[in-house]
Amino acid sequence: MVLSFPTIRIRRVERQRSGEAPMKSLFQLEATGEVIARIDRLQPTTPHLWGKMDVAQMMAHCCATLDSASGRLVLRRVLIGRILGPLVRPLFTNDKPFSKNSPTHKKFVIADQRDFAQEQAQLKLRIRQFHEGGEAKCTRHPHCFFGPLTPPEWATGMYKHLDHHLRQFGV
Repeated sequence: MVLSFPTIRIRRVERQRSGEAPMKSLFQLEATGEVIARIDRLQPTTPHLWGKMDVAQMMAHCCATLDSASGRLVLRRVLIGRILGPLVRPLFTNDKPFSKNSPTHKKFVIADQRDFAQEQAQLKLRIRQFHEGGEAKCTRHPHCFFGPLTPPEWATGMYKHLDHHLRQFGV
């Protein structure tokens, strides 16, 4: 477990040397602005490129995950996460985007119909709140699957999660 952290750091240094930018973070003003601009390009009829959620459900799902990162929603660790979480934590915190159709915690599954405009406004608000709160307002509770995360790891993971779902809807 501990040995994987230096590997991540080395990869980031290698990416920086090769000219590739490290993964963005919701603690960065530019990244926050970029995500909000992409959310503004969504429409109620924007089709998904993979997955089952419609665009309003996706935004509600992203709000729930940001609530987890902010400590407004605290989920118990799942058994499989206690076993595998430390081994796959780099998937949440590294510089590589999430792959399609990644599994999600059942509490983050949104299956009911949602109001597009309301979910869009709520998601942008949650993103701004997370950014403005910074490290001081980031949860100290462990992620339900990946386990303990530092505030910068939460901020990177939340950017990656939003990017994943915005790519899901082609923005």
